[in-house]
Amino acid sequence: VTPIASLTKLMTAIVTLDAGLALDELIAIDMDDLDYLKGTTSRLRMGTELPRREMLRLALMSSENRAASSLARTYPGGTAAFVGAMNAKAASLGMSNTRYADPTGLSAQNVSTANELAVLVAAAAEYPQIRDFSTTGSHYVEVQATGQLLGFNNTNNLVKNAQWDIKLSKTGYIREAGKCLVMLATIASKPFVIVLLDSAGK
Repeated sequence: VTPIASLTKLMTAIVTLDAGLALDELIAIDMDDLDYLKGTTSRLRMGTELPRREMLRLALMSSENRAASSLARTYPGGTAAFVGAMNAKAASLGMSNTRYADPTGLSAQNVSTANELAVLVAAAAEYPQIRDFSTTGSHYVEVQATGQLLGFNNTNNLVKNAQWDIKLSKTGYIREAGKCLVMLATIASKPFVIVLLDSAGK
């Protein structure tokens, strides 16, 4: 059982989509979405408004912490209810060693095992949006108020590599977790789930 960093966001995406909330509803970044735990920064400034769909895409594709936080905050009952739903979903999938404390993965209290993350990847792969958003190489969003275009890249460069057939991807890193990666990839015509936890280097 080990911290899983932003691999957490796969469950954040599942809970968001299961809730059936309007994906075109505008969500604004607010004070509660700032990272006071690790002090990470973001180009999604205070007051930035984007549709829920774009927040979900940025959370999965470029591991945007403020985007993930905004998804949980705008869930019925707020962030506490959202984290409760994350843990309930993990339990329903039989992930008995998995615990979630926040929707971003910045908390080292978000823990799982390689085996249970493989279960999570299989569950997440049932959602076309998660497959699509997590493997998008790069994406521009238009900030509603200003019309400014912001470009974002996938945190996993392999999704842009034509030699890889990647169906789903998520990276993660906090100091306590090390570098983490899960992928669903087709190798020699067979689907493989790859889980790397607490790894080093590239």
